[in-house]
Amino acid sequence: MSGAGGDPMDGFDATVHAPNRLRTCALLEAAGEAEFAVVQAELGVSASVLSKHVTVLMEAGYVEQRKAVRDTRQRVWLRLTPAGHEAYQGHLASLRAIVGS
Repeated sequence: MSGAGGDPMDGFDATVHAPNRLRTCALLEAAGEAEFAVVQAELGVSASVLSKHVTVLMEAGYVEQRKAVRDTRQRVWLRLTPAGHEAYQGHLASLRAIVGS
């Protein structure tokens, strides 16, 4: 995150910035952990679209998944990693600095 007088772009994270990835991070930040299908429904996107965005976030080390069987079906749960939390918070701070108070 940028300090006083720092460059507002310091915390800007292009990986987080894409709208569906930003919304995914916001949802996971609030929920702690959420089932893939819940995130998909909240974002109103197809499973394949969400899967692509989650893959990008996972490759960056921002999201991790946990697979578990529930009601005889395998479910995928998503959560932000500590690095993902830090990147998301830094990106929000950068956006706030860019648009001003």
